[in-house]
Amino acid sequence: MSATETTRRRLHPAWIVAAVAFLALVGAAGFRAAPGVLMVPLQQEFGWSTTVLSAAVSINLVLFGLTAPFAAALMERFGIRTVTATALVMIGAGSALTVLVTESWQILLTWGLLIGLGTGSMALVFAATIANTWFSKSRGLVIGILTAGSAAGQLVFLPFIAMLAQDPGWRQASLLIAAGALAVVPLVLKFLKNSPADVGALPYGETAPEEGTAESAAAPAVESGRSSNAAVRALQVLKRASKVRTFWALVAGFAICGATTNGLIGTHFIPSAHDHGMPETTAAGLLAVVGIFDILGTIASGWLTDRYNPKILLAVYYQFRGIGLLVLPLLLSATVQPSMIVFVVIYGLDWVATVPPTAAICRKTFGADGSVVFGWVFAAHQLGAAAAALGAGAIRDATGQYTYAWFGAAAMCTIAAVISATIRKDAGAKEPVPVGAA
Repeated sequence: MSATETTRRRLHPAWIVAAVAFLALVGAAGFRAAPGVLMVPLQQEFGWSTTVLSAAVSINLVLFGLTAPFAAALMERFGIRTVTATALVMIGAGSALTVLVTESWQILLTWGLLIGLGTGSMALVFAATIANTWFSKSRGLVIGILTAGSAAGQLVFLPFIAMLAQDPGWRQASLLIAAGALAVVPLVLKFLKNSPADVGALPYGETAPEEGTAESAAAPAVESGRSSNAAVRALQVLKRASKVRTFWALVAGFAICGATTNGLIGTHFIPSAHDHGMPETTAAGLLAVVGIFDILGTIASGWLTDRYNPKILLAVYYQFRGIGLLVLPLLLSATVQPSMIVFVVIYGLDWVATVPPTAAICRKTFGADGSVVFGWVFAAHQLGAAAAALGAGAIRDATGQYTYAWFGAAAMCTIAAVISATIRKDAGAKEPVPVGAA
């Protein structure tokens, strides 16, 4: 056996799939960096209000969230590769078509409908599905790494989007987002396998029950190609999960998580900094730094989730975020002060550190239903984000500033910390009703 063949055998195919999934999440994340940067240029060109543009972002976030549990079921039905490639094409199409808009309702269709459906199918439930399908150990770490892909996408795209939005203009920035999403599609089609069985392997960390038997040669396939309807599957899981208290605790906490990340900071930090005299490119650079530390924080959170009680991690994360939001109005100014750098670093470490422990609780509590349950929990995340994006825009139009939005978000984080700390184990929740059962 050659050295090359030996090296290939040592690299478990799960890690190749994880690497391609990471790149797919990077490509899909371009739009997540766009609204805050493009909002001011669109207002300047078309005269649209902050509320109108916030409504487009809110539609996007609602669809981003509500698509997620159905996307998880679709991945079980049609395979991870097909759903992922289709989602990336939708994101690319929505972003490219944005350059043709002339009326406010059209931005609702491109930013809202097309990109919302595409990003929803590439939501963080995708990371949970990859981890649960391909890994029997280190799931928390893998979810942390894949979740960091979204942060990496923000880091890669945000500075370029900000520069292009300034010169030559926001249309070129939209085309960059489209190109980033479409560039990953060939890799997905070639390398993103649906399950370990497709390559005759077991999930990473799983050992065959009996060496030398036919059964040990491959892991059972994740049931892509199930005869059940994906929508029915998702709704059946929701019905079962809704009877479990832990589900509602996760829903409440993750709704607040979405409100205080994508909804507020992701959408309104740059316009708010602009209100204080800070150049948009400078504010975009600060969000890029958030992305850098988001990668570190999320991977570290995945590592911690494999070792410590995830509900305690959630409580700590939410409370630190609340403290940061409470002091943010005091830190905003025309120039970047050292205190703002401290805020950006801490907020970055905390940005989506909540994902690995939340996904772990879903898996532990709901077993085989865990990925789809996480999809519903993530839907709450995006509904919270949508409400916050729209609400903060309305507050800005009504008061001329974002201060009340930041303070309200800080209070919500404290509530999320308390809810997370009181999550209890639900006995018997792991046993899902068989698919197709009434």
